[in-house]
Amino acid sequence: MLQLLEATVPIQRRIVRAGDTVFQVGQSFGSLYVVNSGFFKMVNLSNEGREQVVGLQFKGDWLGMDGIAAGHYGCDAVAIDTGEIWSVRYDALMQAALRTPALLTALHEAMSRELVRDHDSLLSLCTLPADARVAGFLRYWADALEQRGLRNDQITLFMTRAEIGNYLGMTLESVSRALTKLARGDVIRFIEKGRRDIQIPTVEALTRFIQHTAAPLERAAALH
Repeated sequence: MLQLLEATVPIQRRIVRAGDTVFQVGQSFGSLYVVNSGFFKMVNLSNEGREQVVGLQFKGDWLGMDGIAAGHYGCDAVAIDTGEIWSVRYDALMQAALRTPALLTALHEAMSRELVRDHDSLLSLCTLPADARVAGFLRYWADALEQRGLRNDQITLFMTRAEIGNYLGMTLESVSRALTKLARGDVIRFIEKGRRDIQIPTVEALTRFIQHTAAPLERAAALH
C-alpha cells in the first residue's frame, strides 16, 4: 500500500519524535496521514477534561479518517517513538483513487480494518477481566508487528504503565500487577530493569492465558 501511494499521489514526508503532534482535535481536515515507521497514539479528552488514549497506530496505518465526515479531526495524533509520517492531501487522494482502482480498494480495506479494530477493542474492554486485557494488549502489539513482517518475539512498549491503563480502562497498579503475573507464569519475560522491553516466548501462550483467565467469567455468565 505504501508503494502504491508513492507511485500515484504526491506525498509529504515528515520525521517525528516521541511527543510530536501530527494533528490536533478540532483542527480543520484537509489531509490523511500514513505511518511509514514508528508508533503513534490517538488521544481524546474525556468529559472531565482528562486525556484518553483511544487508539494505537503502526506502520501502514492511516491517521485522520475520522475527519472525513466532520470536516475536522476528532482527536490528537501523537508520536510515541521516532518515526516517519506521510501526509496526503485528501482531494488529491480521491482524484488518484478514481484513476487507480487498487488505491480505492486499499482505502476501503483500511477503513474496514479500523472498524474491526474498534469493535475488538470495545469487546475486550466490556468482556475481559483485567489480566486478560493486558495479555490481549500484548498479543495485539505482537500480531501487529508480525503482520508487518517484523519480529514479534520481543517488543518495546513505548507507552508508560499509566498510558496502557488509560487505554485499557485500568489503573496503573492493575497493569503492573497483570504484567507481573504474566512474568511469573513465564508467559512474558522482562529483558531489562526498565521493564519496557518484553520478550514473548510464544504468542500462543498469551492466547492460552487470555482464554484461561476469561473462562471463569464466561462460566458465571452462562449460569445467569
